[in-house]
Amino acid sequence: MPTSAVTPVPLFNWLDARAAGVLLHPTALPGDQGVGTFDANAVRFLDFLQAAGLKYWQICPLGPTGYGDSPYQCFSAFAGNPYLVDLRALVAPGLLTHAEIAPLAKLSADRVDYGALYEQKRPLLALAFTRFQRAGSPVLAADGETFAAFQKKQAAWLEGYGFFLALKDHHKGVAWWEWPAAVRSLAAAEKTPLRKQLAAEAEAHAFYQYLFFAQWRALRAAAAARGIEIIGDIPIFVAADSADVWANPELFELDAKTGRPSAVAGVPPDYFSADGQLWGNPLYKWQRHVADGFAWWHARLRASFELCDVVRIDHFRGFDAYWRIPATAPTARTGEWVQAPGMELFKSVRAAFPQAKIIAEDLGELTPRVVALREATGLPGMAILQFAFGGDDAENLYLPHNLVPNGVIYPGTHDNDTTIGWYSTTTEKERDHARRYLRVDGREIGWDFIRASYAAVSRLAVFPLQDVLSLGRAARFNAPGKPQGNWQWRARSAQIEQLITGGTAAYLKSLGAMYGR
Repeated sequence: MPTSAVTPVPLFNWLDARAAGVLLHPTALPGDQGVGTFDANAVRFLDFLQAAGLKYWQICPLGPTGYGDSPYQCFSAFAGNPYLVDLRALVAPGLLTHAEIAPLAKLSADRVDYGALYEQKRPLLALAFTRFQRAGSPVLAADGETFAAFQKKQAAWLEGYGFFLALKDHHKGVAWWEWPAAVRSLAAAEKTPLRKQLAAEAEAHAFYQYLFFAQWRALRAAAAARGIEIIGDIPIFVAADSADVWANPELFELDAKTGRPSAVAGVPPDYFSADGQLWGNPLYKWQRHVADGFAWWHARLRASFELCDVVRIDHFRGFDAYWRIPATAPTARTGEWVQAPGMELFKSVRAAFPQAKIIAEDLGELTPRVVALREATGLPGMAILQFAFGGDDAENLYLPHNLVPNGVIYPGTHDNDTTIGWYSTTTEKERDHARRYLRVDGREIGWDFIRASYAAVSRLAVFPLQDVLSLGRAARFNAPGKPQGNWQWRARSAQIEQLITGGTAAYLKSLGAMYGR
């Protein structure tokens, strides 16, 4: 008798129960410090998630942002964003006063003004560090970790990161490849007098990380106490102007003379842009990563799993093949697909992190190879309801009846308009399709999409807080290809309270009970 083919066992198989969650980046939390922080407002948001019977809080990358304020273009793949530090927590230990913090309350409660934060919050953090030193470096972490212990534990990335930002401040903020040749890499800069001259400045940046990690651990503990897991996010690529590239130039495609990327990342023309998306990130020298057993990737994922319970990896298709754009190209139209060692990488990740919980952001036009890679890894992919409607047939992969259990469904993500915003601007063909498919009149389309997400076969459903609040286009968090005005929207504390006390949390909990989430 002929033998039947044996189906390979996927590398990962963690998403085995139905659940739901909310997408909200911490900068969008309420508060009166000009930006969301790890304060009581964050804990109150966790209270809402618990009251609503939700298991997951999904966030964007937590790293320190640079020009453009994008959490997907950070100065480090390992560090946290100091803007998220709650300054009020520094009053009791005597590092700041309420009067010193008070001017931040005059900043907008609805939009993050990153320029104003740079001018007002950074000096306060520096002042806190000065007083911290004078006070003999008191313990500021709730779990008792000292600054010295933190520095020792995180030394592999922290020392280079602190020196990088100290040098960046010293050179007036310009990109590292515009610095003098003697300091265009960590290895070279370590041999210069600036290493000693900027030691205090570097230690200040390490202190800001101490605050960030201590406060984030406390917030994560508060989430765990409420039965809530955090879904983190890492971009597949890192920013060109980052400590990662500066400290490890041998891992990236860089011009040997200038240090600039010789080719950059992006995607060809797509749903979001007719010219494609020219991200500008340097590309990996994958052969170097293969040669050392993907050591840098393991370190990056290890750091991510220390911060979050689940990690979503952005642009999963780039692990099969990535769009390589010449550094001189004006748009992403010009480029070529280059193969990446996807399965080899994920096999090494499985060996290093056998219990890893990873979500693959597999949006876009997927080739059979990408689909095969995702299925072989066993990682749950993503579906976007806003992409499901308007076609001429029922074959759209994002329509709920075409979804698979091992996946995550979203009405939209941080890169999409709010559902109400989408519905108000999309074609009548798509609106009509959505109304007929969901059997609704469209007057509460945001909630129609939330209910459809709950009902879907996908084991995990995640919806943006803006949709829960029934907000329109003004609440969009990011518009890909738009260089300015992104990442600014914030919720109000009264909105969170209303969700808890006004019946929304109870209604979401009833939906969870109805649909087994």
